[in-house]
Amino acid sequence: MTNLIVEVSKYLMILLMAVYTYANFRYFSLKDMGRKQRVCAGQNRAMYAIHFLAYVVMYLKTENDGVRLMLIAFYVAQVVFFLCYIYLYRFLYRNVSRLLVNNTCMLLCVGFIMLSRLSLDKGLDKAVRQYVIVVISACLAWAIPYIMERVWQLYKLQWVYAGAGLLILLVVWAAGNESFGAQLSLTIAGVSIQPSEFVKLTFVFFVASMFYQSTDFKTIFLTTAVAGAHVLVLVLSKDLGSALIFFVTYLLMLFVATGSWVYLITGSALGTGAALAAYQLFDHVRRRVAAWSNPWADIENKGYQITQSLFAIGTGGWFGMGLCQGMPGKIPVVEKDFIFSAVSEEMGAIFAICVLLICLGCFIQFMMIAARMQAVFYKLIAFGLGVEYIVQVFLTVGGVTKFIPSTGVTLPFVSYGGSSILGTFLLFGIIQGLYILKRNDEEETGEEVMP
Repeated sequence: MTNLIVEVSKYLMILLMAVYTYANFRYFSLKDMGRKQRVCAGQNRAMYAIHFLAYVVMYLKTENDGVRLMLIAFYVAQVVFFLCYIYLYRFLYRNVSRLLVNNTCMLLCVGFIMLSRLSLDKGLDKAVRQYVIVVISACLAWAIPYIMERVWQLYKLQWVYAGAGLLILLVVWAAGNESFGAQLSLTIAGVSIQPSEFVKLTFVFFVASMFYQSTDFKTIFLTTAVAGAHVLVLVLSKDLGSALIFFVTYLLMLFVATGSWVYLITGSALGTGAALAAYQLFDHVRRRVAAWSNPWADIENKGYQITQSLFAIGTGGWFGMGLCQGMPGKIPVVEKDFIFSAVSEEMGAIFAICVLLICLGCFIQFMMIAARMQAVFYKLIAFGLGVEYIVQVFLTVGGVTKFIPSTGVTLPFVSYGGSSILGTFLLFGIIQGLYILKRNDEEETGEEVMP
């Protein structure tokens, strides 16, 4: 009976995820606000159903009574959080983007499900820690739109953003903890923090502040020098994944601010040259490239991580093995960089593609907000944060599918990691703040309401 329930629930979860994803894009085509609200309500029902089915399966597949009780308690705690997050946002801010709220919860839901499944034999340790971080991060994110509504001169703090960002990155370079060949984190009071997740935000604010004031050659030169310093410190720390995100974000923000193809082409050429230089200078980069180009040549060592990832994705097929039916624990760093492989193995390629489409839906709304903002400063912030978000998603998924060499970045809201969760919550909070500002302005002026 248990096997039947597991098998049926697998297909039900795929169907519900497909329905949720369809609604995610259907939302953009609707003009009537009432119909949009009904679409969002349907998304919530689909999410809760997926969440319930997943924990029923894990309950049935777990024989330890203590773990079963923990699963029930953890499930209830998550439901309470999702309800609070959805309805408190709507209570606090009348013009909140319900679509972004829903997508945040859906991605968190997938993350909780996979982390719970991966830590079943360890008493849900990582899943519970992730939950605590999520709750704290959500509380901070709730406050961001309130602050943005009342602080109007953020564009004047460009050197504060630059100085704080560079200082933090330099501290990590000088005294950071090494992980997989790169200096990524600091340990403060026993807690490991990855500061680059927060510098991503200050970096975008710095660039937006500079280009808001001017796009003459002097300003561009100065901004490029400071942006290059950020990237250089990250390269010295061997955090090449973050360095790539910073570089692409700056290049595209420069292009949007100036409209100059010369800057875009020149920057792309310089970036290509820098990538070739990094290959020559860093051993761990050469190892990753070698593992990417032919992981089967050294499957027991250099190629082990990527081959296990590919085995998991291939084994899952379109419909997945079913929750608790695969062996995702064989994938190194599966809770962080390679969680997409675990999703693909047990939930299936269709479910995993839907997760990516939800991420794409978030990016589309980021760009729509950027396009509708009248203030150049806010427009560039929305654009820059959107680029950072989608580039990180691309690097994560590209790395685990062997499309590109692995860069060691997490899948936002899904992967395990306190700094990643907090940084992403702050990013989404800023975007929500911009959306609310624009909607409030449209109501006052009588403009067409932004979707």
